[in-house]
Amino acid sequence: MAITQSNIYESLTEQTAIALAIKLRIFEEGKVLYCKEIGDGNLNLVFHIYDQDEEKSIIIKQALPYAKVVGKSMPLTLQRATIESNALKLQASIVPDLVPKVYYTDESLAITIMEDLSHLTIVRSGLIDNFDFPILSKHIGEFIAKTLYHTSDYALHPFKKKELVRQFSNPELCKITEDLVFTDPFFNSESNDFEEELLPDAVEIWQDFKLKLEVAKLKKSFLTEAEALLHGDLHTGSIFADIETTKVIDPEFSFYGPIGFDIGQFFANLLFQYITSKEESKKEKILSYIENTWHVFSATFSELWKESLDSYTKVEGYLEYILDKSFKDSLGFTGCELIRRTIGLSHVKDLDGIEHYDERIQAKRRTLDIGSFLIKERKQFSSIDEVIFSLKTFSKERS
Repeated sequence: MAITQSNIYESLTEQTAIALAIKLRIFEEGKVLYCKEIGDGNLNLVFHIYDQDEEKSIIIKQALPYAKVVGKSMPLTLQRATIESNALKLQASIVPDLVPKVYYTDESLAITIMEDLSHLTIVRSGLIDNFDFPILSKHIGEFIAKTLYHTSDYALHPFKKKELVRQFSNPELCKITEDLVFTDPFFNSESNDFEEELLPDAVEIWQDFKLKLEVAKLKKSFLTEAEALLHGDLHTGSIFADIETTKVIDPEFSFYGPIGFDIGQFFANLLFQYITSKEESKKEKILSYIENTWHVFSATFSELWKESLDSYTKVEGYLEYILDKSFKDSLGFTGCELIRRTIGLSHVKDLDGIEHYDERIQAKRRTLDIGSFLIKERKQFSSIDEVIFSLKTFSKERS
């Protein structure tokens, strides 16, 4: 269905979400519909609607005009809903099997109606529960490579690329990332949130000027390098999967930025499981996910590179330069994500869900150490194998 304008915004309830589904004739006439509000994020309402026979179901996602995690004191533009639906549609034109189908959008209501993925598992929850996702790394490697390449200058006419840069200008959500990922955790900011026992560790980060210089460089990259259309928030809570299927959701932070950012976000959210797991076999599996994601990404991106009409892509060494820069950037962005999810505003269940308090504190200290290490030492690495080896060595030295 096409985008429509309802003119008046109001937050949906379970009852009005059902009424909307009936009005749009999404379900067979006469069917009794059920609805449950299932959103657990910081920015949106999410409704699961299904019929009495459970033959059909949909998801309605609605952007709120403020951040739920803070309240109405932190207003947000509703335009992010349009950015999300447009990003999903663009991604679907590139990797249709790796994103949910979009059925309907309404800019004024800030809603997107899309495919129900409840038959799949949220990857973060699955990893915590020791599920195996044997093709996750292959799919995410392909998703990152294809969506980034096909929205870059290497694949697009310059006019089309710049048109997309304008279309996906996302200043308010980018500001959230700029503050919460690249700034606040590295200073004594009011938004920071951590246990009292971690104060000495946080102070050490705030006083580490070598670390802060490197984070400043990474933030500059995030602010200024419009290389490709990013997902912008590619963590394991934004991916549904099972042993055969992978679906990437929630690209409301989508904007044009540095290629390494999405890769680093995904790496970091896998590393939480590497850091918190007590089982050696699981730690090895997580590292294999990281390793294979990079190999699939680099191989897929390199193959797509051959299609480019950009004259410089035929220059020997240019592809290697792009991949090496993206690789080193991704390690830095990985470190920033690790640190911000530990002492910044928005945490992850991987760490906060550790029941034993002392174990949780130790896991968070390891996370901060690894994050700082990757940020400061990222330029010393030339391959993912070196990173994997260093992570193992680093973990043994800190254990």
